[in-house]
Amino acid sequence: MEFLYQYGLFLAEIVTIVVAIIIVVVAVIAAASKGKSETGTLEIINLSEGLTQSSDMLRSEIMNKDDYKAFTKEQKKQKKSGQVLQGNTYVIDFKGSMDAHQVDSLRREITAIVQVATKNDEVLLRLESPGGVVHGYGLAASQLLRITQREIPLTVTVDKVAASGGYMMACIANRIVAAPFSIIGSIGVIAQIPNFNKVLKKNDIDFEQVTAGEYKRTLTMFGENTDQDREKFQSEIDDVHGLFKQHVNRNRPQLDIDKVATGETWFGEQAIGLGLIDELSTSDDYLLARAKEKNVYQIKYVLPKTLSEKLGKAASVSLESSLYNVWQRLSQWRSF
Repeated sequence: MEFLYQYGLFLAEIVTIVVAIIIVVVAVIAAASKGKSETGTLEIINLSEGLTQSSDMLRSEIMNKDDYKAFTKEQKKQKKSGQVLQGNTYVIDFKGSMDAHQVDSLRREITAIVQVATKNDEVLLRLESPGGVVHGYGLAASQLLRITQREIPLTVTVDKVAASGGYMMACIANRIVAAPFSIIGSIGVIAQIPNFNKVLKKNDIDFEQVTAGEYKRTLTMFGENTDQDREKFQSEIDDVHGLFKQHVNRNRPQLDIDKVATGETWFGEQAIGLGLIDELSTSDDYLLARAKEKNVYQIKYVLPKTLSEKLGKAASVSLESSLYNVWQRLSQWRSF
């Protein structure tokens, strides 16, 4: 009984502390977020230097002193010979979510690049996205068009997935490079909505909705859907699919669009045979090859961490520490 009493007091203390922390964090976040707007900064990382430094570090460890000395001497000799890399490769990353909110950073990165890049340069987009909302990914694809319309070469690499809205972006590129088991395609459209009308009727709950315009509302979550509603909704989905197909066909005219625009996905090794991609490789190998020909820079728009994010991380660390202490105490009690 004494054990249970002490255990109960200990748990009560922990719960009280955690709840107090959460209340304080929420209050501070609410106060700090009022009327605040943060401006990000453009971060530029010289990937060429990073690749060179990492390879040199490894060589210095695995090669004997004489061989490494001879290697570095040869490297210096090549530099003195006047060998100059032609142009730059600008690397940007897009890891897309369902709502494609990352497009805000993408547009800022592209705005910076198109002001300085030339036809001798290249933009490399490392893309990862299973797709999402039409308007979000439509805007993301339009941002990439800003690059190709200026005749700046654009390459997209896909290590994991570029499907649906992700492929809507990828097909803009002059060249698509994908890993063998990456997921490519899904040129289709899906929309789904639950309907609670039967539940409302069963519980004698009325639902009223007022619209102006015959098709202001088609399918609804709470009203009773009709065949006319469903037909109109299907028509709208078909229209979006048609626009998607036109978009892909315009950017990759070599495709048999009816064959690939079925909503199916393929692995990279299959996609290359269908013409959905141009080369099988990882983004890492592609970058290594480009670094031999061009200076490689990563361009990243970085938003400063807000107070809410900082406090959220602090609260997370505090909670993790508290739980760890609980686990330790329980482990000690189990050993009695």
